[in-house]
Amino acid sequence: MTLNWQNMLETVPAAILGLTIHEYSHALAAYKLGDTTARDQGRLTLNPLKHIDPLGLLLIVVAGFGWAKPVVFDSSRLKHKNRDEILIALAGPFSNLLLGFVLVGIARLLFCFPWFSTTEAGFFITMLFIMWGIINFGLFVFNLIPIPPLDGSHLYMTYISDVSPELMNRLYQIGTIALFAIIIIEDMANITIIPTNRMVSRITDLCISLFHFN
Repeated sequence: MTLNWQNMLETVPAAILGLTIHEYSHALAAYKLGDTTARDQGRLTLNPLKHIDPLGLLLIVVAGFGWAKPVVFDSSRLKHKNRDEILIALAGPFSNLLLGFVLVGIARLLFCFPWFSTTEAGFFITMLFIMWGIINFGLFVFNLIPIPPLDGSHLYMTYISDVSPELMNRLYQIGTIALFAIIIIEDMANITIIPTNRMVSRITDLCISLFHFN
């Protein structure tokens, strides 16, 4: 895939911002629920350098998917293990959903000024914020896929770990391989196995309709 400056502007800032907010939200949720592990490791910060994985960021730019450094927490410090693990997991994706709405909201605010809606440069900036919002909607949807190690899998993996930690570890290994296989197959065969793009489009349409773009 050939990259150009427009591709970089559409993906890199949104990916860095989205991944940073995502991991910070995991760390903040864990801290609020009683575990200081992430804070002690320096992850309770909005400094992107503490969260961004260079390879994961590169893959987001060139392949449309990637990752940040995962936030580690100690479940034994949580008061309500299963519930709190789920809340920590969901904090990341839902922070991206909120961030997506904020970014599209900024675009709508800019759109109120003639320069941003009538000039080529201004319109590009407005559309850039919309694109950054869409990328964060993508992070929201992608991370809620219930396949390990994605956040959506914590909805049930926390209970499996209570029964069999060995099975949980095995499922994480299988899930990681399966997730990569699905992404590669979708890209090479141009088919849809997990309808992430369709769900992102629906969220985007809803968001844009709420802000009444004309």
